[in-house]
Amino acid sequence: MKSRLVAVCATLALAGALAACDSGSSADPSGNGTPEPAALTVWFMKDSFSDKIVQGFKDDFESTHPGTTLDIQIQEWDGIGQKVTSALASNDAPDVIEVGNTQVAQYAASGGVTDLTDKVDDLGGDDWIPGLAEPGKVDGKQYGIPWYAANRVVIYNKDLFQAAGITTPPTTREQWIADTTKLDTGSTQGIYLPGQNWYTLSGFIWDEGGDLAVQDGDTWKGALDTPEALAGMAFYQKLQALGDGPKDSDEANPPQADVFAKGDVAQVISAPGGAVAITKANPKLEGKLGFFPIPGKTAAQPGAVFTGGSDLIVPAASKHQAMAYEVVKALAGEQFQKTMAVEMSYVPNKTSFASVLGGNEGAAAMAAGAANGHATPNSPNWAAVEAKNVIKEYMTKVLTGGDAAGAAAAASASMTEILGADS
Repeated sequence: MKSRLVAVCATLALAGALAACDSGSSADPSGNGTPEPAALTVWFMKDSFSDKIVQGFKDDFESTHPGTTLDIQIQEWDGIGQKVTSALASNDAPDVIEVGNTQVAQYAASGGVTDLTDKVDDLGGDDWIPGLAEPGKVDGKQYGIPWYAANRVVIYNKDLFQAAGITTPPTTREQWIADTTKLDTGSTQGIYLPGQNWYTLSGFIWDEGGDLAVQDGDTWKGALDTPEALAGMAFYQKLQALGDGPKDSDEANPPQADVFAKGDVAQVISAPGGAVAITKANPKLEGKLGFFPIPGKTAAQPGAVFTGGSDLIVPAASKHQAMAYEVVKALAGEQFQKTMAVEMSYVPNKTSFASVLGGNEGAAAMAAGAANGHATPNSPNWAAVEAKNVIKEYMTKVLTGGDAAGAAAAASASMTEILGADS
């Protein structure tokens, strides 16, 4: 999950097609009738779940679908893009595949992913968290079914908050700035926020009603120079100044968990799992870390966040479409979702399931933030924007004293050129 949250951030556009089931398919894919038993192949990604979760699901599904067997195969993230693309183009594809939520469009663009739009109501899609549902839906068609998620929260040092007289975590941007200003003293950083943490910047831009890029017909254009995006950057600049975070690197350089672990940083923005690295680096902080959702403009809604996670797809070449859907339905259903969320501390796919994480402070804060989750622009060339560090370079220019409007215009122009390139 950690690697996916950091690295799987390119959302790609698609023009996928639904292939009709052939004579070997297991019952009609419309969902009418009872699917015939089948031997199904399911791909999960490495480290997505514990062996206990995987085996438990397999045993339960096979017991409730007599005659059906599941061969759950664990895949490595390294090289998975080409492997999935090749499988989708073959005549012997798996029946269900776990993919990064922002990879759905890339795979469907190959023309080998089943359109599951007619299943959305059956799956309770009106309750899906947005950051998982949106990347799986392109041109009005739902190819990816939201499975589980993770997103960033604020991790804070409880001792430093107490020493500053702050008894309740902030729930609005205004309160957040006021508290962080109080925490930012000569010996303590109010927040450690590297200058190139563009996922966090994205949330501030979304809060203002802007976006990183926008689509106009078939054309994508960079949007960092809109008033809304500039307002988001202005807030980032204000918050970033309340600490000593480098202006020319991201949260990995140096590892922000190591910086926070020194004990003189009040806050850091991270997935809750970052707390494990912090306490590993400094065991004295065990039990002294708190979590809260990134504050929004008002207390009515937490701040927008990038939602990383996984969706489920059914290859069009699957010979068992109806039973494959039954697997998806079970994995996306209440029983598995709640069990998985508690065991793995992931955000479940529906907002109504978030309460199951109430006993886990970090996961509960993450689930609250996920209600305002977003995805990166749904362009087939978005990965190239990230690879060329367009947004990171723009942020550094602004934070080191450059003209924000001019830098944003230049970055937007660069993004428009990249997004418009033939893929």
